Amino acid sequence: MDTNKQHQEASLIGMLLSLEVLLTLMGVASLFYGIINAVPLNIFLGLLIIPGVLLAVRARRERRRKQKT
Repeated sequence: MDTNKQHQEASLIGMLLSLEVLLTLMGVASLFYGIINAVPLNIFLGLLIIPGVLLAVRARRERRRKQKT
């Protein structure tokens, strides 16, 4: 039973990491598209998404540290 729980946790961590990577790539793509085509909305969204993902990652890591102690 412990092996199953560890597998579920590993799958969940892998999924979260991949979602973070996809969101970051989406933010970078939006930013570059906005800069290249001079679309202010895409530039704004890119500048909003990238720090948002970084803040979410930081908050998740802090929560994980608190749970371990």
